[in-house]
Amino acid sequence: MATQATTSSADAFYKQLGRMYGTYTGGFVGFILLLAILEQIGVPNKILGYLFVFFTLAVYAIIGIATRTAQVSEYYVAGRRVPAFYNGMATGADWMSAASFVAMAGSLFLQGYDGLAWVLGWTGGFVLVSILVGPYLRKFGAYTVPDFLSFRYGGNFARFLGVIVLVCCSFTYVTAQVYGTGIIASRFLGIQFEIAVFAGLVGILACAMLGGMRAVTWTQIAQYIVLIVAYLVPIIILSTQHYGIPIPELTYGRAIADITAREQQLVQSGLAVLCTAADCGPTTLKPHIQPFMNYTPLNFFGIIFCMMVGTASLPHILMRYFTTPSVKEARDSVAWSLLFIFLLYFSAPAYAAFSKLEVYTNIIGRDLETIRPWLFTWGELGLIKVCGKDAIDLNTVLAACKAIANHPGVLRFQDFSINTDVIVLSTPEIAGLPYVISGLVAAGGLAAALSTADGLLLAIANALSHDIYYKMIQPLQTAMRSVVVLLIAVVLVGAIFLFLDVPSPLSFTAGWLPDWMKIGAVTWRAMLLTGLGTVVVICLPFWGMANDVAKRLIIARVLLLFVAVAAASLASTRPSDILAMVGWAFSLAMAGNFPALVMGIWWKKTTTAAAISGIVAGWGICLFYLVTSRYFPQAGVTYFGMGSLLNPETGKALVDVAAIMADPRWMADVPASAANPLANRVGWFDLNNINCGLLGMPLGFLVIYVVSLFTKQPSAEMQAFIDEIRKPRGRTVLEEKV
Repeated sequence: MATQATTSSADAFYKQLGRMYGTYTGGFVGFILLLAILEQIGVPNKILGYLFVFFTLAVYAIIGIATRTAQVSEYYVAGRRVPAFYNGMATGADWMSAASFVAMAGSLFLQGYDGLAWVLGWTGGFVLVSILVGPYLRKFGAYTVPDFLSFRYGGNFARFLGVIVLVCCSFTYVTAQVYGTGIIASRFLGIQFEIAVFAGLVGILACAMLGGMRAVTWTQIAQYIVLIVAYLVPIIILSTQHYGIPIPELTYGRAIADITAREQQLVQSGLAVLCTAADCGPTTLKPHIQPFMNYTPLNFFGIIFCMMVGTASLPHILMRYFTTPSVKEARDSVAWSLLFIFLLYFSAPAYAAFSKLEVYTNIIGRDLETIRPWLFTWGELGLIKVCGKDAIDLNTVLAACKAIANHPGVLRFQDFSINTDVIVLSTPEIAGLPYVISGLVAAGGLAAALSTADGLLLAIANALSHDIYYKMIQPLQTAMRSVVVLLIAVVLVGAIFLFLDVPSPLSFTAGWLPDWMKIGAVTWRAMLLTGLGTVVVICLPFWGMANDVAKRLIIARVLLLFVAVAAASLASTRPSDILAMVGWAFSLAMAGNFPALVMGIWWKKTTTAAAISGIVAGWGICLFYLVTSRYFPQAGVTYFGMGSLLNPETGKALVDVAAIMADPRWMADVPASAANPLANRVGWFDLNNINCGLLGMPLGFLVIYVVSLFTKQPSAEMQAFIDEIRKPRGRTVLEEKV
């Protein structure tokens, strides 16, 4: 009877989804109108920013807490009952990361035509998901991608490699999302960036920690509504203001024509220097519609290919198709995902064009004395520079520009530098729109970053709790289990010492403590570890009373917390820009997962030894190329034959490798800092490290094919299993997981 009541309650819930989210959307629109009224009556902008951030975070937290669960299937795969339409919307939110919402239009702004590589790659990837991978994993009935690898390739070693690849690419990706939340929170809450990343972390954990995939799914639907409204509203307003048509996709061509005309005016008036084959430095103007000014053809098409294949390899995206009721709904869900993603991606080039038009019209050519105050807010965060200095105030800007010989006293193109991650967030301010629009965009960017971060953290925590603990450690005999736990503890202790040894960007003097308790400044890293240790101590009594199911969920939640804190700690060091970190994640997933998944589904003769060898070879070469060219370029040049990448326009070397290698300052910069002129500028075959998947994936396929020819074929039962997962209908292969 209890089961029937639960099922009936669930059915009633799903029938009410349309009404609930319709009411939510109406409430959100009403909230925006209310803040617009408050702005008109004089409420300070800072208060409006707080209201936007805290209101949306509170709604997400309420949904996350209300959908908490203690059932394993609900926590891992939302009970496999999410309708295709809503799963498509949740996937859209999961996909619309800070890279899509914040960084992609910024890339299009700065790179023009070349920025389209990201849009084309990410959109096309869902075709591969639908055709090659997604429905077949749903038919299998997995909780995680390593689950499938373990079953298909027979054993825990393949599972373990799958977990390593998953953690590596997902952690890189989630760091970029937490970095995005830090930028938004630091700007609109007025707090230091290193603290802001942890403020954003609270919202991430509130959504995912108690309810797992169930909570994340329903939260992501709410987040999609916020982010798509926030993305479209500014460009609809700008399209209407400029051309009288509220459909920016239709006026995009006219905006491009105006940008081209304005570029010519800037060059003719001496406010910009045109990029040419003789001189194409970073401060020169690159025409918006000119191809291959930022990427060589190899790297342009390489980005498209890596982003496409990486999309079909990312575990947190593939996990979304584990939540549908059937294989058919998994396919339908991919189609809905494409529609919801299309709404933003089709608008991103228009967003970049209108933003660039506003910059060329309202900023470039403006007298330095009349620079708008909003610019200094971003300058304080180190995200906008004028005349080579952070634009923290008017006096700094004037002094920096006066130090340049023969400066005309107006802002030139070469004087103005804006971080790609700021374009979308600052466009309403550049265009002089009401502050409520800026707050709306910030809420949308926060929703995009939070939704993807939730999915990524859940993928990591679920893999560690389900695949490592439940499938690999728990079945061991007591003595062996103790040895494994001891080894893990040793690794964790070593990681903690390394963590504490790195210089901390923040410290607290704890001035509120009595004198006898003061021990000097306490680094935030030490405070974090103390807090995490307290969490472990609190969980210990519950562990002793818990059954096996409860223990799995406790481990999943604690691991989710630890991984989230680790990602925030790394993000606080600003390792790179958002788009670069996301690109790395895609290539790593492409090199490590795609060959083993595709060959495992589509070639019955793929053997266990071949798959393991392919994962190690493909993922290993990709990781090596990425880490070496970014953090150890000196070793890459000295020992591995790497040379300077080429300027796409001039064909000349980007850097003088010999001169830099002769400079003791840069030779001692190991691992290489972001300021190191060799970092990301050396490699093989003139290949950007974002495209390291082009090295790893072909090698993975080749190794799997060759090794399969020389090793024993899979059993007849396994080959029958492969046939079964290709059939759209029929039972789920692992019935016990349903």
